[in-house]
Amino acid sequence: MTAREPDPSPEDVVEEGLFSHLMELRSRLMRAIVVLLLVLLALVPIANYLYAELARPLVERMPHGAHLIATEVASPFVTPLKLAFFVALFVSMPMILYQLWAFVSPGLYRHEKRLARPLLVASLVLFYSGCAFAYFIVLPAAFKFLNAVTPEGVAMMTDITHYLDFVMLMFFAFGLCFEVPVAVVILAAIGVVDAEKLSKGRGYAIVGAFAIAAFITPPDLLSMIMLAVPMCILYELGLLAVRFLLKPAPAE
Repeated sequence: MTAREPDPSPEDVVEEGLFSHLMELRSRLMRAIVVLLLVLLALVPIANYLYAELARPLVERMPHGAHLIATEVASPFVTPLKLAFFVALFVSMPMILYQLWAFVSPGLYRHEKRLARPLLVASLVLFYSGCAFAYFIVLPAAFKFLNAVTPEGVAMMTDITHYLDFVMLMFFAFGLCFEVPVAVVILAAIGVVDAEKLSKGRGYAIVGAFAIAAFITPPDLLSMIMLAVPMCILYELGLLAVRFLLKPAPAE
């Protein structure tokens, strides 16, 4: 008769569970990294084309004869590759978020999953919308203004690296600002605010939107308004989402 093996201790169970979670996290991170690298490899051959498209809002509004310049020796090679990485990250983000969701979702309750799914999709769509809004609407208007106020005798020639950093900053800022509805719903879900407080705080939200827009956008009134007004509209959409998704429990 063989001796009965002792039951695993609670510490062993915890360590085994932690190890399995770490292995799953490693697996999902590797999948996300592989997808990112594959997309990056596909974009490297067209890196210069991508940069030309990114620079179009500025190039089309520069004075005749002006053009972008490279002030560093390696900039013509490194800067398009840097942009290709950003675009690869942008394209791969749905897969990265899916891997994150697949790792986190088993530990969520059913009502948390019901709320998290639309928030995850909405955050992705809103971020992309903010970037597109910046590229197609805000940047052309801002560059037109900057070209108009350039002093006479000053040649408007921007360094390609500085231009990339500026545009990426604008994309990131507008993408985050467009997340207002998601932020509002999350604050309401954790009990910080409710629909009534959000409705009463509408005036403060409008002032805050214009203050943020004035800090983020280039120094012209039009760019500030083009960010502040969508933020105010998105605040109202967040309020509607709170009333729709987080209905108060019926009184017993």
